[in-house]
Amino acid sequence: MSNFKIKSRVWIEVGDNVLVGEGRIKLLKAIEVEGSLAKAAKSIGMSYKKAWTLVDAVNKSANEAVVTKTVGGTKGGGTVITPYGNKLIAAFETINKNCWEFLDQQMKELNQL
Repeated sequence: MSNFKIKSRVWIEVGDNVLVGEGRIKLLKAIEVEGSLAKAAKSIGMSYKKAWTLVDAVNKSANEAVVTKTVGGTKGGGTVITPYGNKLIAAFETINKNCWEFLDQQMKELNQL
């Protein structure tokens, strides 16, 4: 039996810019959970500067804002994923899941050689 492996990464580009990939989606999902860019970055072991750069790049490449900041209030400000951002996350996850299902099937066929 062979030790074949298939490796793949999926990302979505707009023009020459990366819109989302696994890392950016992980960050966006952490923002959804934490309600803060700083807390989200910390929770996934990413510097705040890198997280801010990635979120800014996503917002600039997307058709609409993916992430918005809230200011003030009793708990201070925060960061939220917009409805468009949630749709983008869901679309990426569906594409990624479908890609891996296809590759798993290809792997089964490859191992039958």
